[in-house]
Amino acid sequence: MFSHGADSAHDAGGVGVSSAGATVPARFVWPYGGKRVFVSGSFTRWSEHLQMSPVEGCPTVFQAICSLSPGMHQYKFFVDGEWRHDERQPTISGEYGIVNTVYLTREINSVLSPSTPGTRMDVDNENFQRTVTLSDGNIQDGGPRVSEAAIQISRCRVSEYLSLHTGYDLLPDSGKVIALDINLPVKQSFHILHEQGIPVAPLWDSFRGQFVGLLSPLDFILILKELETHGSNLTEEQLETHTISAWKEAKRQTYGRHDGQWRPHQPLVHATPYESLRDIALKILQNGISTVPVIYSSSSDGSFPQLLHLASLSGILKCICRYFKNSTGNFPILNQPVCTIPLGSWVPKIGDPNSRPLAMLRPHASLSSALNMLVQAGVSSIPIVDENDSLLDTYSRSDITALAKDKVYTHVRLEEMTIHQALQLGQDANTRFGFFNGQRCQMCLRSDPLLKVMERLSNPGVRRVFIVEAGSKRVEGIISLSDIFKFLLSL
Repeated sequence: MFSHGADSAHDAGGVGVSSAGATVPARFVWPYGGKRVFVSGSFTRWSEHLQMSPVEGCPTVFQAICSLSPGMHQYKFFVDGEWRHDERQPTISGEYGIVNTVYLTREINSVLSPSTPGTRMDVDNENFQRTVTLSDGNIQDGGPRVSEAAIQISRCRVSEYLSLHTGYDLLPDSGKVIALDINLPVKQSFHILHEQGIPVAPLWDSFRGQFVGLLSPLDFILILKELETHGSNLTEEQLETHTISAWKEAKRQTYGRHDGQWRPHQPLVHATPYESLRDIALKILQNGISTVPVIYSSSSDGSFPQLLHLASLSGILKCICRYFKNSTGNFPILNQPVCTIPLGSWVPKIGDPNSRPLAMLRPHASLSSALNMLVQAGVSSIPIVDENDSLLDTYSRSDITALAKDKVYTHVRLEEMTIHQALQLGQDANTRFGFFNGQRCQMCLRSDPLLKVMERLSNPGVRRVFIVEAGSKRVEGIISLSDIFKFLLSL
């Protein structure tokens, strides 16, 4: 039976437990916290406890490295005086209850998780870059699902970085931020957004001397749908009668919900340059918005605010990529194929009753159907595909501002205009229109590393990356900015 006494424990760091024959280095990881954690198993004849050490910078993650003979091994963890098994790793029931199992081959010098940063152990890192084949691993494209320990370590490192850096890290060396007065006509406001090539703008109330909201493409979408619902063709006069302030108030009353980006009687959701990047990211995610103004005021009452920047998840992600790109050992899953990470939305497998199909549209679908899908699904963009579900282009919320060009909105009906025609409006007059536009369609393969997906999403204006099949460009999945941050922050 198990030996429960602490006297039988010793440090397993770099200590081999197999006394004869060829051995394979193996790392055991307990990512669920504790004060004193040990591992024991068939390789110690269940008589010794190998002490596990906390990973530097990740106090809730414990590891032990030892040399084992190739073959099947059983093991279990002894955490603060209680025997535990890892429910996320392969298990069997046997003489000692439910235990974990691992199969080590002579050819694969590997471990139970990718290399762990911060270890003080003298280990050949090259031996730990491959992944052991687990008995019931979740396999995609021939590779096992990334381990929970690697995920927890990566989350810990990212959280630590985001907590130590502030909004000042987001400020560019130079640039401009455009704000709009709430008394501007809606029509003129969207002309400005289109001409300046910006998706959102903070709203300034000159009477109160405060920023009170944001004007976004969703506002323009709802305005066009509202006016078309209650009338025939849109007229320029209808938009001229609405100021931003009047529209925002009408929107609140019409849709019966609070507009998180319009707060006429309470402080706007914003960030200060002193707030951590983690807090700024949480504000964006928890309020369901795409950006928060970074505002500084030297007065205790917030008077005379200075608008410094518009913080977005893409800007924060760019900081993360820049910091970890050359130190991927501190971010174990960064170079793992994205298909091995529980992230994003994927085309459902045949016969899966709990899955939902990805929202996609054909190029000749009506613009009205695209706008309905953007609003109802609460997404930033929709893939446009052919009859084989191969990616052709994408229609984004921000594309709606193209209707402000040459006052197109005054003589079109949303039901009659196709997505193809709407996208043509946004093309530069000197650029031949084509669906295969690399800048518009950010694509990756399921075998691409997480770093590549993150770098694509860190580009300004990119909110979603489409995972496509090599060659056919058939859409296989979608990963959004919010997917990345909810995953990294364990939300």
